[in-house]
Amino acid sequence: MPSVKDLRDRIRSMKNTQQITKAMKQVAAAKIRRAEAAQKQARPYADALSRMLNDLMAAVSSVDHPFMKPGRQGAPVGVILMTADKGLCGAFNGNLIRAAEQFQKTHPNAVFYSVGIKARNAIRRMGQPDHATWPLNVPTKLATAQDVASLVTQAFVDGKISEIVLISAKLVSMISQRPETRRLVPFSQSAASEAEHAKGGGAKGAVEFAPSPEFVLSRLLPKYLEFTLFSSMLETDASFFAAQLVAMNNATENAGKLIDEYTIQMNNARQAAITKELLEIVGGAEALSGS
Repeated sequence: MPSVKDLRDRIRSMKNTQQITKAMKQVAAAKIRRAEAAQKQARPYADALSRMLNDLMAAVSSVDHPFMKPGRQGAPVGVILMTADKGLCGAFNGNLIRAAEQFQKTHPNAVFYSVGIKARNAIRRMGQPDHATWPLNVPTKLATAQDVASLVTQAFVDGKISEIVLISAKLVSMISQRPETRRLVPFSQSAASEAEHAKGGGAKGAVEFAPSPEFVLSRLLPKYLEFTLFSSMLETDASFFAAQLVAMNNATENAGKLIDEYTIQMNNARQAAITKELLEIVGGAEALSGS
């Protein structure tokens, strides 16, 4: 059984740990509010861009743009894996990395691009060669999204990859964040038409585009890819802080439970030591009186 000194040291250590987890919980709570605010500010633009894109794709007959054509046959799939830069967030990064590993099993020749330090480390462990990588926690996420979009677009146009697939986090709620795998390029015109009809409508004939819908769509597709990556970075950032908030809250509660258990053990050990000393004193007194 541990001594009173050992238990006291454990309690002191757990209290220090509890202070750290409580501080990290408060930091995550403050940062997730800012991350959610940035995500909400970007959502109206993303919705309008998506509606315009679907409307244009449903209206035009054909568009001479690489994103609307199948990639080079036989080329590997390009995968953008997006994770957080840091840990201490439960299974958040692990779930995203597992999704990438599952995708690699079905596409063994996939070429990975990483956004986030944890994604970079995971791709290295998966045996991938040196690849382009970007941190997630940067002040200018839009510039990073533009860099990523430019690189993967060039690789797709050059025929180095046949598709552009994104694996990122989807913020379902504060306690639920799940990995999401989406094919971004090539775009499907038939899928856009079905989505537009499912909303109750087809092409908006009252809207006029100059010089032509085809020209506008060819300029809109690269912007849509950039903003999709930017929006995913914002959502992954918010998902990370939500996961960290839950993880640090659980760690703080568990530390409190351990402190209570160690306190009970320390009191029992101290009581046992006191009882032993009293028995020794009584035994010694009886021995002296008997002599």
